[in-house]
Amino acid sequence: MAEVKLTPNKEIDLKVEADVITPDEFAGKGKSEIEQLLVWQGPSQYPLSDFFDVEGEGGSSAEDTTIVINGDVSRVKLIGAKMTAGKIIVKGSTGMHVGSQMAGGEIVVEGDADSWPGMEMTGGVLHIKGNAGDHVGSAYRGSWHGMKGGRLIIDGNARSQIGGGMTGGEIIIGGSIENFCGIRQTGGLIVVKGNAIRAVGAEMSGGTIVIGGNIQKFTPGMQNEGEESDLEFEDIKCSGTFKKFRGDFAIAKNPKGIVYAGKETNPDL
Repeated sequence: MAEVKLTPNKEIDLKVEADVITPDEFAGKGKSEIEQLLVWQGPSQYPLSDFFDVEGEGGSSAEDTTIVINGDVSRVKLIGAKMTAGKIIVKGSTGMHVGSQMAGGEIVVEGDADSWPGMEMTGGVLHIKGNAGDHVGSAYRGSWHGMKGGRLIIDGNARSQIGGGMTGGEIIIGGSIENFCGIRQTGGLIVVKGNAIRAVGAEMSGGTIVIGGNIQKFTPGMQNEGEESDLEFEDIKCSGTFKKFRGDFAIAKNPKGIVYAGKETNPDL
């Protein structure tokens, strides 16, 4: 597999939109061709080489191409957007919209990610080893359909509106979250191993949410349906006993959404 290394060569002030940093774009291109790919900074376009030193060349296809970014790119947006195959490794933190609308391949971010990671993704694997911002796997502004497929893993914490409008796929969060997880969710699976603040599953009509920790303010439109233990969703296992709820009855007469809340961590539910 061919490998292209990108190393930031300056401190970026105004954020850069670099949706060309994908195996799909790099495949079949030599070093000089990759350097000349255009990125946006404000109202102007500049060659990629203005911001990164480039080593190596793309493979014969996206599937045969790996991109390694050495350093912090927290002011670079849209890395891996719409990628269909191959691999991206970010050895640092990344900016907004990493893996946005990705359809295949794998992205590994060894640091943190800003808001909108995996926005409307349909396939592939996005793994963030640090923390993430708001709107993980969510629909974009004005759209009702968020993540449709693939797997999005965050080892740390994330913020609000996780999986907004989600219709399929899986989001697994190792830490805690804030508000409106799974808002307007109609399908797919969200697993949060830590705590949540409020409005879990608000306006959901389908899909499944598992919260292992404490939920500070529970969504009023949820109906208790007993308890279940040691949940399994194919290769995803959630040990322990969970209180099961269906909803959100505030928006539908017969909703299919399911929220599981840890029994020991939520004694008052």
